[in-house]
Amino acid sequence: MTEREHSAGGLVVREGKVLLVRVCNLKQEIVWCLPKGHLEKGETPEQAAVREVREETGWRCRSLGPILQVGYSFQRQGRLVSKKVDWFAMKAEKKVGTPDALEVLKVQWAALNRAKTMLQYPSDKQVFEKWLETGK
Repeated sequence: MTEREHSAGGLVVREGKVLLVRVCNLKQEIVWCLPKGHLEKGETPEQAAVREVREETGWRCRSLGPILQVGYSFQRQGRLVSKKVDWFAMKAEKKVGTPDALEVLKVQWAALNRAKTMLQYPSDKQVFEKWLETGK
């Protein structure tokens, strides 16, 4: 049986730079990606995205609206997981804390052209391209 998961995340921009996180994924690979996480009970995707960005990066952000929803599947401990992720454009407002030390190895602001090459997941690249197209 396929497990289903729902997450939300943010593409955060400040002064022409994008906020990225460096994490260790399920395959034990170190990757740069956009911050995201699971919805908690009673949260909307937008609320979860704002919370997750704050928890993972230490930045309080304001949502500027949805970019797109992506879907993909992966294996976790031999089980198939079908995941959907709602992505939101965000504006960084204030640094209010420190990144989640358990999940996040590093947080970095990257120039747009550099961020595009640093992102490693196809879905993150898709979100980035859609954001560039819409000019949010």
